[in-house]
Amino acid sequence: MRRDLLTAARAIIVTTIVCGLIYPLVMTGIAQGIFPGKANGSLIKRNGVVVGSALIGQAFEAPVMKKGTAVLDKAGCSEWIVAKRYFQTRPSGTGAPYNDTGTLDNAESSTFSNLGPNSVLTVAIYKCNISAYLALEKPYDPGLTVAKIPVDAINSSASGIDPQISVANALIQAHRVASVRQLSLGTVDALVHKYTTGRSLGFLGEPGVDVLELNLALDRTTSRS
Repeated sequence: MRRDLLTAARAIIVTTIVCGLIYPLVMTGIAQGIFPGKANGSLIKRNGVVVGSALIGQAFEAPVMKKGTAVLDKAGCSEWIVAKRYFQTRPSGTGAPYNDTGTLDNAESSTFSNLGPNSVLTVAIYKCNISAYLALEKPYDPGLTVAKIPVDAINSSASGIDPQISVANALIQAHRVASVRQLSLGTVDALVHKYTTGRSLGFLGEPGVDVLELNLALDRTTSRS
C-alpha cells in the first residue's frame, strides 16, 4: 500500500512538472521564436501604443449613459454616441475602444450572448439594430432601405468578437466616412478594398473587411491630406 502511494505521488509530481511546466515553457518559447506577433495575440499598435488585435472586433461607439444606466429612446432601444468618422463593426461583444471624439480607450473587455434565434429579446435587438443602422447611414446614402442592409450589420458573428464586416456593409458606410472626413468616395472605397481579405483557403466563408486596420489607415490618410 505504501509503495503504491509513493509511486502515485512520484507520478503526480513528474507529470505536473513535465505537462504543467516544461511543456508550456517549451511551446511558449517555440511560438515566441517562430511567430511572436501571433503568439502575443496579433496586437495592433498606433504610435507605439496597443490599440487592439487583428483577431478581435471592436466597437467605435458608446452607449449614452445617465447615472450609470443606459438611456433608451421611445422604441426602447439604447441611444449611442457614434464616432461618425470611423467605420463601425458589426454588433459585437467587445467593449468600445473609441469614445465619441475618436480617442482610443480600453479595448480588452469582451463578453458574449446566450440569446437564441427564437428569443423575443433577439427580435427586439435586431429591430433596434436596423433602426440604428438606418439612422446612421441613410442621411449619407439616401437610397438605403431595410432590404439593402447586410445581415452582418444587424447581428453578431458566431463568436461575437470577429473583427471583419462584409464588403457590402463597408461600402455602405463608406458614404458616411467619406462625407465626414471630406474625402472622395473613390478614395475611401479604395481603402475598403485594400483591407479586404479573401475567403479562407480560397473557398470558405466570404471576404471580410478588418474595421480596425481600415480605420487606422483612414487616420493616416486624413493626416496627410
